[in-house]
Formats: sequence, structure tokens, C-alpha cells
Amino acid sequence: MTLRLDRRRLALGGSLGLMALGLPGGAAMAQQVLAATGFTHGVASGEPASDSMLLWTRYVPSGQGSEVMLDVEVSTDRDFNRIQHRERVRTGGHRDWTVKVTVDGLAAGSTYWYRFVGPDGSYSSAGRMCTLPEGKAEHFRMGVFSCSNLPMGWFNAYAHAAKRDDVDLWLHVGDYIYEYGIASYSDADRIAERIVLPAHDHEMVALADYRLRFACYRADPDLQALHASAPMVCLWDDHESTNDSWEGGAQNHQPNEGDWATRRAAAIQAYLEWMPISEEPWKAYHLGELATLYRTESRLIGRTRQADIGAAYRAGTATGLSNFRDGEWMDPTASMLGSTQEAWIEREFRRNARSSAWQLVGMACIMGRTVMPQDAVSWLRSDVSEGARNGYINAARAGAVGLPMWMDRWDGYPQARSRFLKAAQQADADLVVLSGDSHNAWAYSLAEEGRPAGVEFAGQAVTSNGMERQMGVDHARVARGFVDANPEMVWAQTHGRGYMMLDVKPHRVESEWIFFNTTRQRDQTVASTHRIHVDKGHRRIQA
Repeated sequence: MTLRLDRRRLALGGSLGLMALGLPGGAAMAQQVLAATGFTHGVASGEPASDSMLLWTRYVPSGQGSEVMLDVEVSTDRDFNRIQHRERVRTGGHRDWTVKVTVDGLAAGSTYWYRFVGPDGSYSSAGRMCTLPEGKAEHFRMGVFSCSNLPMGWFNAYAHAAKRDDVDLWLHVGDYIYEYGIASYSDADRIAERIVLPAHDHEMVALADYRLRFACYRADPDLQALHASAPMVCLWDDHESTNDSWEGGAQNHQPNEGDWATRRAAAIQAYLEWMPISEEPWKAYHLGELATLYRTESRLIGRTRQADIGAAYRAGTATGLSNFRDGEWMDPTASMLGSTQEAWIEREFRRNARSSAWQLVGMACIMGRTVMPQDAVSWLRSDVSEGARNGYINAARAGAVGLPMWMDRWDGYPQARSRFLKAAQQADADLVVLSGDSHNAWAYSLAEEGRPAGVEFAGQAVTSNGMERQMGVDHARVARGFVDANPEMVWAQTHGRGYMMLDVKPHRVESEWIFFNTTRQRDQTVASTHRIHVDKGHRRIQA
């Protein structure tokens, strides 16, 4: 049977029965997404504070009413024998039947369990949440994720992390979903059982598309388990809207896909409905005297258009690239965050660097300077496409004159990067940037004007392919080549999927990269790990 989706009904908040999606043999089930009622997508928590938490669920009534009332219960024990908080909240089709409610009056540094109660007396699944500490804290543990492309693999990183009992918080730094139509994936890149909807060939454009894609991802049992196990601080990158997006458009938005502002608004609305996040575009979270964690926005609100290096490539000369380097690339009006957020984070650094030991910044894109090694083309497989080979050739040519591999990252906005790092230096902050986006794993000692400015731990993808797919030489040679070519880069691993674990202590922050054997099957066997740390006051990675 082929399911025929009524897009108008979905846009009004129609119900989706997706609980079976992502299970082995789930392809047929995904093709027959049955209408479901009740609690359809588990629970989640986010926006943590020392005394409050935002709680999320989705509930679809069996009748045709436009709204429904739910109760939320918060308990100090997992059996809900000691309920500390009850509250009533409403939802409706206007918000795709998703629910968000902030509960307060909680105790700092404490563990709670929560659940929702439907109007028929049914219960949601239960979730666990931990409030942030106040005052002195010995350590805080946080998992970091990025780039989870559902058709490309199983969410083994989520499944592994959800089983941990040593985590206070999850941080997802973007590409939580992907907008691509199914036709954009090659057979080699897809897992047959991993079906996403809408199933048409074009990428998400309308509000119904974004809602349905979130519903598919959030139906994955491993992602549901992750959300139920601890709160998540989350921020979007580009694929929650479309590839290489900025405030006025995107590389993957074409004229025949309608007005960009309409698409952008639809992407933001669906994200705010389906994720455990407030409507504040950026925010600081205080981990007592230990650290301040920042959620940033670097895609849809203040980011200016990426510099266009294409003409310099087409000119075919080093002079053309040098002129681009000294001209458009250095434009001081280019910004990743926008002037309002830049001013906000500068003030926050000055204020919080005096009261918390570490400034941890969640960032969608990598900040470390990264040029393509000059011999990278020789590493490629013989059967790499002409387009991919030309991309490496051009990136190596750019690297020869000091230009970065990608204009879409922070080093494509050098003046904005300089302003950000100077703000950290002037605040005397111990800065740790936590990023993703590239699909591979990196560590950098960031510098500004020849002085240490902080460190960056950049995480590998949960499932999205890395550059290893194009390489015909040993992975270690590729990683060593990148480190040798980039003074800020301390370590790299250019293969393997997984996640990072961050252990924050008063005098040290340690990152552990966890890599898995495969994403082609549901298998949480760890293939390897790697640890790197930075000590308080050093502002560079210790060997």
C-alpha cells in the first residue's frame, strides 16, 4: 500500500503515526505512515537553568477538536511517587500538536523525572532532566553532536550516548535534520531501511515539508532515547533550512522554490515547534562558577552573504586569488553573527569571564583556520568525479595564497572571526569553541594577532559522510597532511562517525571523540577514542 499524504491537512497540524520509523524492516512501515493519536514522539527537555527547565512532547487527540489540554508532572523519583510540580498546558493543530512548557521552582544541580498526562488519562513516556549547578561545581559532563543525516545511517551515536549515566546535558550544534529530497542521495550513500518523508524528489520548501521531516527524525527510537535521557541545548546550522543559508538566501534555494523569506519562516517555525528550545535567538547558560555555555545563531538572522571566490577561480591565476584575498575576503562588513549578537557576546564575555572559569561557545561552523594541503589532490581516489577533483584543485590553489577551503565557515569571514577572538582576549576569557558541520573531527589552538585566544573542539558527524569517501590513501596520511598545513590545527581524524564528550572541571576541559565501527547497521561498538585537553589559563591545547 502506498500512503498518500494530504499536504493541506498536514499544514493544519494533521497527525502522523511514525513510531515504527527507523526500526529494522521499517521501510515498509515508513511508506505506510498510519494516522496516530495520543503521545506520538516521546518527550524532550531543554533550556536548562538552575531552577527551571523547558519540557516538550507531542499529543494528537482522537477527535476533531482544534485544541487539547495536557498536564505535566515533575517528580524527584523515577516512579513518580514524589511529584513536586504539576501544571496544565494546551496545544493544537496550529502548532502541529507539539507542546512546550517551562517549569520553575526546581532545585539547582538536581535530577528530576517528568511526564505528560493526556486528557484521556494516558501517560507519555518519562524523561530525565538535570538542572544546572550553582556556586562551585567539581565537573560538568556534556555530549556534543552534529550532522545527523537519517537516510545515510543508523543513529548509533545517539543510542550509545543515551545509555550513559554520567551526562548532565546534550549539545547539538546543528544539521539535526537534512532538507534534501530522496533523489539527491546515491544508492551507495543510503540505507534502504532509512526512509524520510516527504518522499518526493525535491527538498523541503513548505511548512508541511519541514514538519513532516522533523516528524520522521523525531520518530527514530535512538533519538527519542537521547532526548529522554538528559536535557538538550540545540542550535541550527544550514540544513535545518537549506544548504549554505544566510539571512537573505541560500546556495540551495532556487527561484522556482518560491520566496526565500517564506521558506526561511517555515523552517524556523517548524524548528521552534519540534525542538526543546525557547524563541530567544541566542542565550547564555550558567553552570555555576564552573562555566558559561553559549547558544549562538549564525545562519538565518545576522549572517551576511558568503564571499564569492568563483570569479577568482575562473580567472585561473594566482594574482586573481591574491586580489580576492586582499579585497572581498577581508570585507569588514561581513558577519557570521550580525552586529547585535556580536555586541551581546562581547558584553557576556566581559561579564561572565569574571564569574565563571570557562566560556564554552556552541557554534554551528568551525572557527579554526583551515587551508587545503598542497598535495591533497594526490590523495584522491582515481574514480572521484571530475567535479570533486576540480573542487580539491581549486581549494589547493586558494590555500597556496592563504585562503581557506570553504567560504561558508568562520575563516571565510576573517574580520568577523578576528572581532570574536579579540572580544575573548579582551575579556581575559578561557574560551572553548564547540562546533561541528565538517563531518570530520578536528582540534585547534585558536590565535589572534599571534596570541593564544582559546581552543576549538570540532566534532565528527553522527552519520553524514566525511572526506574519507574521496580518499585513496591511508587515513593517517590525510590527517597528518592537514595538521602539517595548518598552524592552528593540533589534531585531526578524517574518518569515522560518532560524537564528542566534554568533561568540564575548574582547572581543565577535556574532550573525548568517540568513533563507531559503522553506521550501516545498528551497532554501537566503539572503534576508537581520542582525548585532548586544555588547562585553565593556557588557552591552547596541551600536547
